[in-house]
Amino acid sequence: MSIFTLASRVTGLVRELLIASMFGASALTDAFNVAFRIPNLFRRLFAEGAFSQAFVPVLAASRAQHGDEATKEVIDSVATALAWSVLALSVLGVLASPWLVWLMASGLQQDVRGYGAAVNMTRWMFPYIAFMSMVALSAGILNTWKRFAVPAATPVLLNVSVIAAAWLLSPWLAKQGVEAIYALPMGVMLGGALQLAVQIPALARLGLLPRLGVGPRAVKKAWTNPATLNILRLMGPALLGVGVAQISLLINTQIASHLAPGSVSWLTYADRLMEFPTAILGVALGVVLMPQLAAAKATGDSERYAAMLDWGLRLVLLLALPCAAALLVFSQPLVSVLYHYGAFTDRDVQQTTLALTGYGVGLLGLVAIKVLAPGYYASQDIRTPVRIAVVVLVLTQIFNVLLVPYLAHAGLALSIGLGALVNALWLLVGLLRRGSYKPQPGWWRFGLQVLLATSLLTALLWFAANHLPWVAMRQEAWLRIGWMATVLATSALLYFGVLWAMGLRLKTFLKR
Repeated sequence: MSIFTLASRVTGLVRELLIASMFGASALTDAFNVAFRIPNLFRRLFAEGAFSQAFVPVLAASRAQHGDEATKEVIDSVATALAWSVLALSVLGVLASPWLVWLMASGLQQDVRGYGAAVNMTRWMFPYIAFMSMVALSAGILNTWKRFAVPAATPVLLNVSVIAAAWLLSPWLAKQGVEAIYALPMGVMLGGALQLAVQIPALARLGLLPRLGVGPRAVKKAWTNPATLNILRLMGPALLGVGVAQISLLINTQIASHLAPGSVSWLTYADRLMEFPTAILGVALGVVLMPQLAAAKATGDSERYAAMLDWGLRLVLLLALPCAAALLVFSQPLVSVLYHYGAFTDRDVQQTTLALTGYGVGLLGLVAIKVLAPGYYASQDIRTPVRIAVVVLVLTQIFNVLLVPYLAHAGLALSIGLGALVNALWLLVGLLRRGSYKPQPGWWRFGLQVLLATSLLTALLWFAANHLPWVAMRQEAWLRIGWMATVLATSALLYFGVLWAMGLRLKTFLKR
């Protein structure tokens, strides 16, 4: 799961690198990022958010309690209800694009061309949610049957499609007198279609390819199926919980659109780097743990449930803490080596670095949430994470009021990071208080080992960040890349070498 997620994030980084090099950070790149966020907001809200959080526990419980044949009927009913819903939503989204852009980023009206481009690109990309909703359904099925590879690998197709469109299609559009950036939404739509297409053979091999009902009677039957109604019941609080995160994103994008042109893009480029550890560690762990935690709860195996949570949290500390340290002290070299080419200026490096440092403050919390929240979802308790998320949303906006006037867009990133730390700590305390999670022996020794190794790694990265001219080496790209590879490889050897010297055997730990 982590390997394929890494491939997805690497190709995603190449995608952002290419966009940064070709288009820089401007009103038009802000327009694309806003337009792409709109269908992604709905995707995270409905498809990969509330729907997945409700669907996977119901599916895992149905399989554990009633067997595969009864679960196939559940899949058919849910797929029918979902398919017709997202089709209607896509049509409405295309029609409502001007209003959606204004709601997301009214500040884009500072540049008429940028605002118009955002509306047009939203119309192109909004049906992307229909593809991704069905991909979320397929991924939930495959993950429940412990087929993790295909769902983890499919996001690569989106990135490859956008890269190909930017590389091959944008020069042709420019020759036709059309803004070259319009190649990007075309690549997004192609990527969505390809992601759904590759899921179909994997489902067919398992005999789980959904049969979609056509006609009023079939649709009514799908909506009245008890499993569908149970998912809808669970989606209510889940929708609120995921909606809180998306409301936070909406507010932050709206604020950023009123700041200096390029602010939305700087945050997006920083977010792409921050997604490496959150996706490779947090998302991968959450996806793998969710169906197993749900199955353990459904069968009453509380010891297995607690042991899996403990293992996940130790892995979070082991791998996320050094990543957070790297984002805090080594962010400028990372931004310089990855983005500082073509239209991406020295100022863009500085502003993206500030945003990345803000995200780094909360990285440990952002990753831990992906492990802690499934601990609640597996028990079909979605209300508790929702209540916590609502309070954290309010707290994040208080941070924005205090920080944005002084730190501009970097204040938005820092507010998200601080809010994530509060969220993760609250979730952890809740699991401890209810007795669902009981820490296994050895945490103090393990924590001191990781803390000491991270301290030495931080010192090395700080020295490298401050004693090499990363920004000034722009014209010597391969030299800069070579230094980056050397520093990161040395850091990894130092970190894991110190852990090994203190008696932590990574191979034995991972086998748990």
